[in-house]
Amino acid sequence: MAEASVASARIPRLRWGIGVLLGIGILINYFDRVSLSVAAPQLEREFSLTAAHLGWLLSGFFWSYALLQIPVGMILDRYGVTAINRASTFLWSVTCAATAFAGGFGTVFIARLGLGIAEAPGFPASSKATGYWFPRQERALATAIFDAAAKFSNVIGVPLVALVVVNFGWRWGFGVTAILSFLYFLAFTIFYRDPSRHPKLAAEEREYIRAGGATPEGPSASGEFAMLGYLLRNVKVWGLTIGFSAYGYSFYLFLTWLPDYLVKTMHMDILKSAEFTAIPWGFATIADLAVGGWLIDHLVRRGYDDTLVRKTVLVGGMVLGLAVIGAPFTTDPRWAVVWISIALSGLAAAAPVGWSIPSLIAPRGGTATIGGIMNFFNNLMGVAAPITTGYIVAATQSFSAAFIAAAIVLVIGIAGYIFMLGRLDPIPEPQTPPSS
Repeated sequence: MAEASVASARIPRLRWGIGVLLGIGILINYFDRVSLSVAAPQLEREFSLTAAHLGWLLSGFFWSYALLQIPVGMILDRYGVTAINRASTFLWSVTCAATAFAGGFGTVFIARLGLGIAEAPGFPASSKATGYWFPRQERALATAIFDAAAKFSNVIGVPLVALVVVNFGWRWGFGVTAILSFLYFLAFTIFYRDPSRHPKLAAEEREYIRAGGATPEGPSASGEFAMLGYLLRNVKVWGLTIGFSAYGYSFYLFLTWLPDYLVKTMHMDILKSAEFTAIPWGFATIADLAVGGWLIDHLVRRGYDDTLVRKTVLVGGMVLGLAVIGAPFTTDPRWAVVWISIALSGLAAAAPVGWSIPSLIAPRGGTATIGGIMNFFNNLMGVAAPITTGYIVAATQSFSAAFIAAAIVLVIGIAGYIFMLGRLDPIPEPQTPPSS
């Protein structure tokens, strides 16, 4: 074991540079998403919005984003990461900039729909690229890099956007994120290639990745539509999808409503709410990388059963997510942040495990399609959570019932992981019809 570790340490590490590049993309991607939740109080005043209106705006991104997940997964499996993600990163910088010029509820909603279209390939592309670039024993940490970036965006993105919004207005909040998005488009275009086409990938690193069980490049021999139908009939895929969607409900509730919850329930101003919002997301980032990433890879390399390790973290993290029900029973913002930090940390530890599973269980040419299926339903929760929360808050003038609803959804997800997911072994490839 020690000799293997020393040998792997001598392998070039270009793959980790690719992992960081993917993580930066998701980080900036989420700056775009959280900017609306930070700007919400100013938008409410300027456009005379109700809580229900705001719920629709906060969900607008997820309508188009969710609906495109399965088609985008199929397109990625057919045409690959490089070309699709280049187009995606360029378009999301353009649509983010367009939000800054919106003139009312309707134009903001349309701009958010456009951003959802542009950013749809983000997570499936990162999951697919990670499968190409990393052996199985490094897949958890590699996945955690880009997944943790989604959480870390709230640590630095929310305060950054809040500072811009408070000093220059909500339009400049979107303008700054548009500039960052365009800079990332340039970086991705310059530095990313799949392993088979990367000019700086050394032969010994290529062999190390391949021998460690990297996902083979190339489309499925059975075709994208046949692969989609095959995967939709698989119980393992549905167990993953139900569990990950339940995680998504709580994640998107906090992503879209946490700053407004602190403003309305804890009576904070925008900057103070941004500071308190960063705390649970900071703990979530640490849990994502340390538990969902490093710890899993460490235990797998030590010889512990791959499925047992990953599913223990997956289910255990979701159980910790149930701590969300503690928040409604306190009026002290410090205790509310403690409960939310526990919940988000548990969910964050489970999240990279969920995102690593498509590349672990997919047949050849099916990784992004599985990622698209699970992220489609996950992001339907991105539609449901903001709208449901908006109507609950409007009807009750409280977030208590909204947090309890999130806990109920988590229980359903835990059941999906336990009873339907099974072992994390590759799904057999679909049978192709014999040629005539």
